Amino acid sequence: MTQVTERDQQAVLRFIERFAAAFAESGMPRMPARVFVALLADDGGTMTAAELAELLQVSPAAISGAVRYLTQVNVVSRERESGSRRDVFRVYDDVWYEAIFRRDQMLARWGGPLREGIGVLGEQTPAGRRIAETLAFFEFVHEELPSLLDRWRAHRDKLFNS
Repeated sequence: MTQVTERDQQAVLRFIERFAAAFAESGMPRMPARVFVALLADDGGTMTAAELAELLQVSPAAISGAVRYLTQVNVVSRERESGSRRDVFRVYDDVWYEAIFRRDQMLARWGGPLREGIGVLGEQTPAGRRIAETLAFFEFVHEELPSLLDRWRAHRDKLFNS
């Protein structure tokens, strides 16, 4: 892949802010959204806290809270910079695949509590039916997701490895 050496830094920052705003409108907290998009927009997909703070013009504390959130939701990893005591934060190229895969695991864990909820609320009550429909939806998605992810990998390979 070609490395871009010069970019309009203001245009990059505008992109980061616009895409982060879209994430924020979808429910992601604003600062984690900004940090996530900044990492996505970095050619290496890695930056230190100091680099992120400088780019986004925020405090190191804001970066710390944002990366804590992003690591908890498994879209960014914290790694030790080789030969240094500094941490770098990394977003992987297959971040969306991994995020969806982890969500699938979460859906599977929700089955037990949902079944319990159906029993507690009563299968024939309006609340029980809503919980049963929720469970059926999650089971359907859990069943279908592996084939969808496999098809994505094949599609991605055709698009980017040919």
